Amino acid sequence: MKKNIILALSAILAFASCEEFQPVFTGEYDKPQPQEPVVMTPNITIADITSYYTKGKPYTFVENLIIGGQISTTDQPGNFYKSFYIQDETGGMEIKIGRNALYNDYRPGQTIYVNCTDLTIGQYGQKDGQGNGMIQIGFSDPTGEYETSYIEVPVLIDSHVFKGQRSEGDQLPAPVVLSESQLPKSTDTQKTNKNIGRLVTLKDLSYTWVDGYGETQTAFTLLYLNSQQNKKASSNRIFISGTDTHINTWAMSKSLMSETLESGVWDSVNIGNANDYNYGKVGDVKYKGEDGSYPGIERAAASVSHYFKTSAGTCVQIRTSGFSKFCDTEIPADVLNGSKHINVTGILCLYQGKIQMVVNNIDDITYADGTPLK
Repeated sequence: MKKNIILALSAILAFASCEEFQPVFTGEYDKPQPQEPVVMTPNITIADITSYYTKGKPYTFVENLIIGGQISTTDQPGNFYKSFYIQDETGGMEIKIGRNALYNDYRPGQTIYVNCTDLTIGQYGQKDGQGNGMIQIGFSDPTGEYETSYIEVPVLIDSHVFKGQRSEGDQLPAPVVLSESQLPKSTDTQKTNKNIGRLVTLKDLSYTWVDGYGETQTAFTLLYLNSQQNKKASSNRIFISGTDTHINTWAMSKSLMSETLESGVWDSVNIGNANDYNYGKVGDVKYKGEDGSYPGIERAAASVSHYFKTSAGTCVQIRTSGFSKFCDTEIPADVLNGSKHINVTGILCLYQGKIQMVVNNIDDITYADGTPLK
């Protein structure tokens, strides 16, 4: 494999050298021919390939295994980052490609084939005692911080990810409307519940959820005292959760997060993890400057999870990135106060055993009667 990569890179350099001193054409070029779609035959389903993964033990494929499916996401509105999901009839999976603006080359609904040889399958979001996360395919992570990393080098992307037929009108696959009985449990994976990782619709969700401690949860976000320090260290983590979060937008851009932080509404929030709050509060003098700013706290855009529940009480988090184009869109007051319910269409994910829905765009969230949010 390494030899092939070196040969390919050498060929690219040789081609560039030949072209460097060629004449510059000033006339009109012929329109480029559209790329011929690849046709391959998958020899394993998405559900079956997850069997190669054992909890806590990422697996790098030596077998010649090919999966295929339709793209069910788009990163154009910014809520998906350097990856897309594909789905077949058995489940869905994230393909971790380390590039931005993937929607230019990988179109919604397009058939994609992935040659898994040399790639690594791992899981993100699993926590012992709480439940599973999402199985992903990428490269192995040399740092060991995560179970997979991105496929970033173009020649490696092109030798593993192949573009097939585009869908008519570049339409996403039709979402499946799920009932309560079809929702995954905390111990499910793509192998045991085919809806995980696929584009689905959940209906009639109401705001807020009561957790296992009897506490009401509305929203959650995570900030850090210092982006240069270990983000998993308790002394560096700020959990903003509960009912009085002062978060009424789907997420928070960098500017909105800074504005909220410096308003003082989070000064009394503890620093630490869920079980260890021995590091003071956000508003302590040692963290807060004399001018009211927080020079050490990372002012990155904040992803936010808002807690909803089904009529049976199952928790559903709608998670939105602070880099999405709709991150600062306010949630309607009639949704926040519970007088109106919503429907949501997105990728059904698991994070620490709880359902997370990640939408492609804000239009994927409507009132329960199907009308747009206002």
